[in-house]
Amino acid sequence: MTTSTSRQRFRRRPDQAVAAVQLKLDTDGLRYRKWGGEQFARPGDWLVDNGGDVYTVEAESFARTYRQVGVGAYVKTAPVWAERAAQAGHVATKEGQTAYAAGDWLVSNDEDGGDAYAVSAGRFEKLYEIDE
Repeated sequence: MTTSTSRQRFRRRPDQAVAAVQLKLDTDGLRYRKWGGEQFARPGDWLVDNGGDVYTVEAESFARTYRQVGVGAYVKTAPVWAERAAQAGHVATKEGQTAYAAGDWLVSNDEDGGDAYAVSAGRFEKLYEIDE
């Protein structure tokens, strides 16, 4: 993801907690297919259930962006920077690669565009609000 002047700062809605479990297992990792590409989780990464959408989040990214609010319940408290995609494409993530359609949101945990992922337009509008 490249630096963009159209990127805005958003915050996840506080009522949108996820269920998460850290992969504290002696394993070579977990490979799975999602979002149009192969994803990979390493030991220490997190398995997240986000309202029925299940995926993994890299350990350091999860630690920086989420806080625990109950047993197995977490809320994303760090801001994100996002912009609408003008055309379809793919974005490299810490876990693999994600395909997106025109109109979806390209989201980054880092202001410079790092730690990126894509979210469908409808899901983004449900989960995030502008951070003013």
